Amino acid sequence: MHWRIVLGVFLAAGAAAGADEAFNGRWVIRPLGENNARVLWLEINGAGTDTITGAMVGGGPGGQLDPIKDASVENGQLRFHLERSFGQQPDRVMKTSVVAAVDDGQLHGVAMRTRGTLLWMGERAPTLPERDDGSWREGEPIELFDGQGIQGWHTLRPGREEGWYAEDGILKNKRRADLLVSDGTFWNFVLRVEYLVHPKMNGGIGLRGRYEIQLLDDFGHEASDHGNGALYGRIAPAVNASRPAGDWQTLEIRLVGREVTVVLNGIETISRAVVDGFTAMATDWREDQPGPITLQGDHGAIEYRKIELTPLVQ
Repeated sequence: MHWRIVLGVFLAAGAAAGADEAFNGRWVIRPLGENNARVLWLEINGAGTDTITGAMVGGGPGGQLDPIKDASVENGQLRFHLERSFGQQPDRVMKTSVVAAVDDGQLHGVAMRTRGTLLWMGERAPTLPERDDGSWREGEPIELFDGQGIQGWHTLRPGREEGWYAEDGILKNKRRADLLVSDGTFWNFVLRVEYLVHPKMNGGIGLRGRYEIQLLDDFGHEASDHGNGALYGRIAPAVNASRPAGDWQTLEIRLVGREVTVVLNGIETISRAVVDGFTAMATDWREDQPGPITLQGDHGAIEYRKIELTPLVQ
């Protein structure tokens, strides 16, 4: 069925559904059809008033957390757009128009982008009540990389495993390697990684397949929410503890519920910060369920010589 017909059915249902306030809150979103590899996230505040604000991950070009623009609700339809300027051409702006409606507690919508139209369906983000309150202890560690190959992993798109390989006990990726996904899924844990970033390269580690810890060659730069050890686009490290490109670095990530702690090269840079929602690497929308560890391979050369996950139990 053509997307215009499908959307028309959704929006007609939404127009009859009732209060504008139904749009408010946080939504986890599954793309429909052929564009179903990555998932999206949306927050809306102020629907039902004169001022609607919010942010979206994955709806527009690129993948950062983008504020919504010119949002309004009319006849049960939420409309807004996203904007992204080009790095070397700040006056050139790419826009994505979004239309959505609530039907039976679900959010149905479409993002109209220059590279294609994306249909999606959203559900309310779940409450994750667990806290890193001192009651969690470490279980038995699990070696996710044995130094020999990618056993225990698969790529997001089947048949692209050749983009990852082990050499001399080190996990490496080729140019434009597909996202690497652990076969196992995990909930609360400590992840310990030893990695090396090549000059001007970057990558990322996805926690539960939803939240990315950025890996980046940014030695000597100011700490930012796009920097090394950041929760990408959401939480900046307190300090930049990066080592120069080509040096091995250590990363310890502790995740309990929505609380994340990051220790980079022996320095605690994020302390029990609350993760509001997905980042651009998200592939698993079921936020209240265990998810995989994922490794980004299409943004440059990253090497790993240790990937160890220790479940946290009470």
